[in-house]
Amino acid sequence: MTLLKIIVFAIVAFFTSLTFGQVSKDSELYKTILELDKTYFTAYNECDMETQEAFYDEDLEFYHDKGGLATDKVALLESIKKNICGKVTRSLVEESLEVHAIPGFGAVQIGLHSFFNKEEPNAESKPSKFIAIWKNTDNNWQMHRVISLH
Repeated sequence: MTLLKIIVFAIVAFFTSLTFGQVSKDSELYKTILELDKTYFTAYNECDMETQEAFYDEDLEFYHDKGGLATDKVALLESIKKNICGKVTRSLVEESLEVHAIPGFGAVQIGLHSFFNKEEPNAESKPSKFIAIWKNTDNNWQMHRVISLH
């Protein structure tokens, strides 16, 4: 079932891009998603768990090609606190960022990001792909579905 969900989200992202196309980098939606990304990952890099928690939808599905599927928001945050805080930082490859509108729901964010592991300072950090499906409820944006590939 997990593979099926990943395929469904990949298809949704693909058809969204065909139907609606990427929004302009000058659009308010693009600027909003870029700012949300920056705010969330500043909290991620600084181990601000309260801010991170606010960014995740209660109905979160987080697909990670190494860690598997996470659907428990509390468990995901505990894992980040245990395995990421003070050890790993993330940076967006900003020129790779795509934002696609999902009318009546939110947006799809597609791009590349890099991670630096302080415990492995000589390890090469190669950009990897990610997809985030952002849900907008009453102008409250939250990550609803995330696919992170390394």
